Amino acid sequence: MPRKSAKKPTTSEFKNFEPYKPKRGEEYMNEKQREHFKNILLRWKSELMEEVDRTVSHMKDEAANFPDPADRATQEEEFSLELRTRDRERKLIKKIDKTIDHIDADDYGFCDACGVDIGIKRLEARPTATLCIDCKTLDEIKERQEQG
Repeated sequence: MPRKSAKKPTTSEFKNFEPYKPKRGEEYMNEKQREHFKNILLRWKSELMEEVDRTVSHMKDEAANFPDPADRATQEEEFSLELRTRDRERKLIKKIDKTIDHIDADDYGFCDACGVDIGIKRLEARPTATLCIDCKTLDEIKERQEQG
């Protein structure tokens, strides 16, 4: 009987946070909001770091010199995929650190291109976002046009 594998979170998933509910007339990106996003980012980073530790342990435990070349190739391919995923997560951790620096510098939540509010809901969906939805859409359209 095939074993059911648990769904692993992808690098862009983070969980276990309470959505922020702004109060009427509340100033955008006040101290409470910045603290909310900093906590989300720190938990996300922590989850990614735990995954790195699990990968290292897994690779040490599973490393074997199989006599069968097909088994050896399968294991090498699995390790290669895991390492590629960890490399993407390493880059994401750098991006999270950079975003935390923006929060600490009180420069978080505003579009890098036009300066408008990115918005609480967009930031909860993508805490490392640096562009508002309009500028991101334009950016993606330009990228598609350049690629042909």
